[in-house]
Amino acid sequence: MSCPDVWTVVDLFSGCGGMSCGFARRAPFKVVGAVDREVSKPSQKHGSLACNSTYRRNIGVQPFGFDLLEISAADLARELAPAIGETLTVLAACPPCTDFSRAKPANHSVDTDKNSLVVKCADFVEALKPEFLVMENARELIMGNNGHHYGLLVRRLKSQGYDVRGEVVMLSQYGLPQVRERAIVIASRVSEVKTLGDLWRGWSVNRSAITVRSAIRTLGTRELKAGQADEHDRDHQSPGFSSDIVRKRMSLIPRDGGSWFDLAGIPGGAEVLIDSMKSRLSSGDIGSHPDVYGRLHWDRPAPTIKRECAHVGNGRYAHPEQDRLLTVREMAILNGFPRDFSFGDRSLSNRYRHVGDAVPPLISYQLSALVQWMKTNVKPQPEDWILSGTSLSMKDLVPLP
Repeated sequence: MSCPDVWTVVDLFSGCGGMSCGFARRAPFKVVGAVDREVSKPSQKHGSLACNSTYRRNIGVQPFGFDLLEISAADLARELAPAIGETLTVLAACPPCTDFSRAKPANHSVDTDKNSLVVKCADFVEALKPEFLVMENARELIMGNNGHHYGLLVRRLKSQGYDVRGEVVMLSQYGLPQVRERAIVIASRVSEVKTLGDLWRGWSVNRSAITVRSAIRTLGTRELKAGQADEHDRDHQSPGFSSDIVRKRMSLIPRDGGSWFDLAGIPGGAEVLIDSMKSRLSSGDIGSHPDVYGRLHWDRPAPTIKRECAHVGNGRYAHPEQDRLLTVREMAILNGFPRDFSFGDRSLSNRYRHVGDAVPPLISYQLSALVQWMKTNVKPQPEDWILSGTSLSMKDLVPLP
């Protein structure tokens, strides 16, 4: 049951717990319920992603496996009522972003049933009556061709008495060592909405603090080979290569920011190019995926870490110097997870998906500070924004003149 000194949180589309982590680690918030269907790919069955076990391991709550597209808001409210008690403080709801994101070309012309989950969140709000709604999604939720879902959500929430603010933000601006542009929507029925920009007013982050070097060098400089796991951290592990030619291709990619198109000018490089790469190079057009087989740059933020980040051929996910994919732990640090967060699934590819799907806890902790501010009318100090164990610390904050 809820009580005056506990602020309850329910997380829908909870994944491995990235959003919940930021609230669970700030008293007096208490996560009391979560829901995720655990689908790793559209062709696979419910439960295949196995993120709910990771969530339980870190947050201490076993999520329901309901399909939120199918269950009614009234039925969901009945299932959650015993854990919520009298009042729900925060409903976190982050519907799948895949069918909004510009990374999927069909999204420019096709709208899908999954996108309607954004508007269905208004049904969940009406049934659960939270004081606050927090939502994170691809920037196209607000800016894309299917933005009518967002518009309808806002109208529905306002009709229920909520103040609503939605904005597109670059999360590196708030200390995440990654180029991750996201839509953040906050609604409140108890106060005027405040934003991350309000929280950070008067402060900025040192640009050197959001680089790959600054973030992953905290793990030390010992070399880790492809397929090897650190003996002290099972998540500090990357997969082996699928073939000798992939291994050789990776070894020839120039250090600190090189990519596949650099191979043409390297002795032996032409031998490891696949036909499509050769065709691209001969036409002088490297195409829309220049980052595949790419190494990260030491002194830049990482590119956006996506759910299919478990292969060097899927993006710029290779270590800046070592001949391997970034480990799960390195990916997690770049996506704002604290070092003690454990990705429990036996499937290595699923652990990478857990990271890529997640709301960065470094950011969700700041969102929990925002909700605390809106609820108490007391603005948190900068030291209250920083999630312990992440790549961001107080020394990285710079006061503005």
